[in-house]
Amino acid sequence: MFHTILTLSYIIPGVYLFVRIWQLFIPRIYRIWYVLIYAILFSVYPVSNLLGKAGSGTAARISDEIANYLLPFFLYFFLIVLLTDLLLLINLVLKIVQREKIRRMLRSGRALFIIICLSLTVVIAGIINFNTIRISEYRINVPARSSDLKMLKLAFVSDFHLQETTPAGFVEKFVNKIRTINPDLVLYGGDIVEGDREDEAMGNFENLLSDVRAKYGVYGVLGNHEHYARQDTGSFFNKSGITILRDSVVFFNNSFILAGRNDSHLRSRMSVDELMKLIPGSLPVILVDHRPTEIDQVSKTRVDIQLSGHTHNGQLFPINLITKKVYKLSWGYRKIGNTHFFVSSGIRLWGPPVRTTGKSEIMVIDISFI
Repeated sequence: MFHTILTLSYIIPGVYLFVRIWQLFIPRIYRIWYVLIYAILFSVYPVSNLLGKAGSGTAARISDEIANYLLPFFLYFFLIVLLTDLLLLINLVLKIVQREKIRRMLRSGRALFIIICLSLTVVIAGIINFNTIRISEYRINVPARSSDLKMLKLAFVSDFHLQETTPAGFVEKFVNKIRTINPDLVLYGGDIVEGDREDEAMGNFENLLSDVRAKYGVYGVLGNHEHYARQDTGSFFNKSGITILRDSVVFFNNSFILAGRNDSHLRSRMSVDELMKLIPGSLPVILVDHRPTEIDQVSKTRVDIQLSGHTHNGQLFPINLITKKVYKLSWGYRKIGNTHFFVSSGIRLWGPPVRTTGKSEIMVIDISFI
């Protein structure tokens, strides 16, 4: 279903884009060349899908890499042409500029060149944004109840989507950032690893991530992509020094309680009320759940902090507008009831390595127990 929606979302705007560029910008003498060039570029994405299904290989990797950049380019090319059509419609009604003057300007080639440059600029800015790790800092107060702890610095990261093509330099940069932050607790919010491959790259990531240390340890939950990639029982997490919580709870003496939920794709996962029954006493509670889909239910429990990811904040404008409608909190921080909710836009992404909404972030939360 997902791939059907994605394919339709690619084909329908693509047809519109082809027709409108033909009508607005392409003189008759260049139309054959235009058809050939557009057909080649537009076919890269479906061809990469076919090659990927046929098996991994050099051709499949190259076509997939090209498609990952062409997809966002076509998205913003389409949006800018759509905006151009809207401006032309407004001009048709208000008659601000003479139609013949507009026609000459559009057919001169300058307008199409500007639109292509604008689309490329947005994609390049999105690539830079994607590859820049930023730290989002928050300070909150949580009732201490019976805790002896006064302060806790927590580092939260989600949606790493580690795979063969992930640059090792990016992972090294992440590890160095964590060292600089020097948190008391490190938490991963799921979709940490992509794929079930036991190759050299994944072994290198295990070594790099095993250097991430914290006073209270390094914990995480699984996301939907670990399930897709059969990493539910993988050894990656043990080798990386990440303790995975599966509807389970960890008690930290007289300090706080950490709970982690299974992803909602598992029918057997506990409800939040069932999980809370495993938590006796009156210590502060930190909960990690990959998807922020049960915010209302959690806000009615004694959970003090919930940390989630999954949304990527839509990754590309205007998809973030959809995620805002789907999730009560699609990115950032909000306090609902007595619970502090945090949703990360992710340290990396699945799909095109371009981010035009949100940021590649490590959330750092300074908690004061009062």
